[in-house]
Amino acid sequence: MATIDVTGTQQLNIQVVEHGGLAWYDLRHPGLAEMEYLKNHFPFHPLDLDDCRSRVQLPKLDEYPSYVFMVLHFPLYDARQRLTRPSQVAVFAGPTYIVSVHSGDLRPLTKLFQDALVSAEVRKDAMGHGSGFLLYTLLDRLVDYCGPILNKLISNVDTVESQMLERTSGVLQELAVARRDILSYRRVVRPQIQVLETLENKEFPFLKLESGVYFGDQADQMRRIWVELEELKEVSEGLQETHAAVTSEHTNEVIRVLTLFASIMLPLTVITGLYGMNVGLPGQGSMFAFASIVGGMAVLSIGMLAFFWKRDWL
Repeated sequence: MATIDVTGTQQLNIQVVEHGGLAWYDLRHPGLAEMEYLKNHFPFHPLDLDDCRSRVQLPKLDEYPSYVFMVLHFPLYDARQRLTRPSQVAVFAGPTYIVSVHSGDLRPLTKLFQDALVSAEVRKDAMGHGSGFLLYTLLDRLVDYCGPILNKLISNVDTVESQMLERTSGVLQELAVARRDILSYRRVVRPQIQVLETLENKEFPFLKLESGVYFGDQADQMRRIWVELEELKEVSEGLQETHAAVTSEHTNEVIRVLTLFASIMLPLTVITGLYGMNVGLPGQGSMFAFASIVGGMAVLSIGMLAFFWKRDWL
């Protein structure tokens, strides 16, 4: 591996930290110049370098004789859009180096690198056991970062459930936002499981790490997150069905009340319509006609209410 020119890497937006013969190269928002530098100083396949700059690259793991290349997506919550979206990380892991390529918006990754730059203790803990352990530490920080975002999603679903029981206005919109976030998170997590399982089940001699022990823990954690997301999806679907049932019941109640009013008013409308015609009717013109008509209408209304009450329609 070629020696790093620190002055050149500053111009190329490449940061490097070294410890015990292991170097960690960190590239944020790389351009063509940074990719050209990697091409000239490392035995990376040109297609892997192209994948680092592709924004639509699917998570994957490629194994080579002297290094392993992986592309992973980790969740990043967008508070403005209220949506969890993927943030891509590409990692090259060789016997004496780790190269991370990302956009710089994943705080666990950027914090780990900055801590390694300024703290000898962090460098010793993260980089003192070889490139395989550094790769494990890097991925472990990112996988752990999924937990708080998942907890926030669980809290949002619980809030929607409470609002639904209290019949708060706008609950359907909040439920739709939560469901969209769940589906987006699932699209981020699902492809990662296969990549981490590949790391778990394969041995990479140049990493000098027991893959089944270290990467297996990360694969288990990602599988648990997937199970939680599946449960959240079922809960959100149940809440949507509950909301539809409650809305339907409320609509039926309104229709029932309106139907009762219409049933009571219909015969009264017929009576008033008859006596409003310019045709002589029994009692019309009598001084007691109005009182008798109103009394008859009242008796009819009371009788209909009693009938409805007896049939348990009220």
